[in-house]
Amino acid sequence: MGPESRVLPVEASTIPELVDAAAERFGDLEAVVDGDLRWSFSEYRDEAHRVAEALIRRGIQPGDRVAVWAPNSAGWAATALGIHCAGGVLVPLNTRLGGGDVAGLLDRTSARLLFTVTDFRDTDYVAMLAGAGGAGTVEETVVMSGPTPAACTRWEAFVTEADRPDLSERTGLVSADDLCHILFTSGTTGTPKGAMLRHGAVCRSYRAWGAAVGLREGDRYLAVSPFFHTFGLNGGILACLMSGTTLVPQAVFDPQVVADRVTEESITVLPGPPTIYRSLMDHLGGLPLATSTLRLAVTGAAPVSADLVGELHDQLGFETVLTGYGLTEASGVSTTCHHDDPPNLAATSSGRALPGIDLQVVGDDGLPMPTGEPGQVLLRGYNVMAGYLDDESGTTEAVDTDGWLRTGDTGVLDQAGNLTVTGRSTDMYICGGFNVYPAEVEAVLAAHPNIDQVVVVGAPDDRMGEVGMAFVIPTAGRHVGPSAVLSWAREELASHMAPRHVEVVDSLPTNPGGKVLRYQLRQVAAQITAG
Repeated sequence: MGPESRVLPVEASTIPELVDAAAERFGDLEAVVDGDLRWSFSEYRDEAHRVAEALIRRGIQPGDRVAVWAPNSAGWAATALGIHCAGGVLVPLNTRLGGGDVAGLLDRTSARLLFTVTDFRDTDYVAMLAGAGGAGTVEETVVMSGPTPAACTRWEAFVTEADRPDLSERTGLVSADDLCHILFTSGTTGTPKGAMLRHGAVCRSYRAWGAAVGLREGDRYLAVSPFFHTFGLNGGILACLMSGTTLVPQAVFDPQVVADRVTEESITVLPGPPTIYRSLMDHLGGLPLATSTLRLAVTGAAPVSADLVGELHDQLGFETVLTGYGLTEASGVSTTCHHDDPPNLAATSSGRALPGIDLQVVGDDGLPMPTGEPGQVLLRGYNVMAGYLDDESGTTEAVDTDGWLRTGDTGVLDQAGNLTVTGRSTDMYICGGFNVYPAEVEAVLAAHPNIDQVVVVGAPDDRMGEVGMAFVIPTAGRHVGPSAVLSWAREELASHMAPRHVEVVDSLPTNPGGKVLRYQLRQVAAQITAG
């Protein structure tokens, strides 16, 4: 196998087209591995088509919304593709949500069917939803795993209703401009919003991304990022289809299970936030994997240090470590380092914009900032969402009349167009009249040898307006106290940037995509300073 990336042609501009093209191109190659289940690309297409036919028999029309509330699995992937082949709009739901939240989202999206489970982490999602009063729009609930209540349909029975159906008439109705997903934002700063994404946007975005990072036929991709997350869904399910890569869904991140699957399934690609790699290496106790076929690490969502990049090479055996930048409103990916970039680029930036995507950093006056100067990150291009679900004012606030998406992030561009994200503008706090960007403070504190992870948020202060509070996780086997952190900060940072408070913690609240829930930490900080 050569090093070149093999992806589907750009003419495949809808997900139903991708499903058919992948089956034709890769045929009997292994497409999905989930325990004892092993599907070829042809079998994968057939499973998706059976789901589509069953949906059509139930009256699902183009544009109807169908929800999936379940952990990663082969069935999840086939169901998602089947929804698209029926012309439906997929609504992925966060497995960490409670029944009341899910009921609200189902009603907001007018979802007609729900695919879920009754045995994930000892949780019966059907019972949880029923306990919250159910969802008025859902006509049928399909149970993908676990005991099936009498009022529900077992997934295996659902998908065996059709055998190799001809869906060409229905799939031919799907266009590049049609909605494919309603994905709810990660909610790191508050209430999730439903970003509406289009077929053409996600297909073009992940074709370009796959080519940039070097995803290729024969790769074996361990999908740790949840499929309800924009990157887990598109960078996992769709990118693997495009490149002839074997998808290996992982329901829950467990370091030992992941280490075993890397060995057992000869995994070559393991994307995820920095936290998963750190957890895996901590579990291994500094020792390398017994055997490693790992080739490509793709990360983001948090700063990546040069030390981490080195450890990924040395301890886990990765040949290539790449970073990228994206958000749900921009189909999950906008910039990336490339597989042939200098190795140190991943530790200093999130790479450059994908072809056809405009990127700029502007000041408060809306004018572009000089190279190397920080400002607000704006994006424009085919990957930008169609808008927020039933939220015109929110859409107008996020996307201006010229099509620029206000990302809410701050960053700098270098001469080559590589983006370094310095923080979220909403994370910024003002201490004594000075703007403080937490990412800058975190980078300095993270250099302390006894600090593994650190997050800084603003906390109310009667005198200064706001001051920094650092939540610190010590390096495994080491101790660090608040006084040591404060002393380090005062030596290394300007006075307005140095945190005034330090909390040493065992863990940080995160969403399933690995992003730290800063709004929760701000609430904790406010309570501590008030008390």
